Amino acid sequence: MSLEVALQRVVQIQGLLSPPPPPPPPAVTGTPSAFGQALQAAGQPGAAIAPMPASGGTPGGRAALAAAQAEVGQAEQPPGSNDSPRIGQYRQATAGSGVGPWCAYFVSWAARQAGTPIGDQGQGYGRVDDVWAWGERTGRAIPAANALPQSGDLIVWDEHIGIVESVGPDGTINTVEGNSSDQVSRRSYAPGERPAVGYVRLG
Repeated sequence: MSLEVALQRVVQIQGLLSPPPPPPPPAVTGTPSAFGQALQAAGQPGAAIAPMPASGGTPGGRAALAAAQAEVGQAEQPPGSNDSPRIGQYRQATAGSGVGPWCAYFVSWAARQAGTPIGDQGQGYGRVDDVWAWGERTGRAIPAANALPQSGDLIVWDEHIGIVESVGPDGTINTVEGNSSDQVSRRSYAPGERPAVGYVRLG
């Protein structure tokens, strides 16, 4: 037996004694779940896990939230003016409102876009107090001490209002708000950082 043939036999015997490598994992098709996306994001250097959506939420509330999310970055022109062509469109969702603080205009607009307008006749409101009073009259108002918010709930503070986007595992409330730093902004509030009066549930 030549040396070359002997070496070939040794390689064949080693192949028989070594287990074959495991097959590659099956390819993942389609869009990963929200949990899968969070895991993928966590694997990226410097990436943070996005907060999970707030539990529940009505269809109308979620639709209002989607409308609000698409507006993030819309800003006053000029800054500090409480106005811009787009903010003028938000004002049209309220009855008889002029140029002024526009956080309630913004949520009135988002609710109208969602097909769940605010107000007894769907007229919207330019004042936060009026939104809360309407929520109380119609059984939609939920005091903050009584419940956690859901995605799409309006979150009401003294003289300011926004829309709940999500709640973090530690209870941090993430929002989309009009008239926040002169624009539509995303904000986050740790538990106890900015206590809300309560929430108004749309739908």
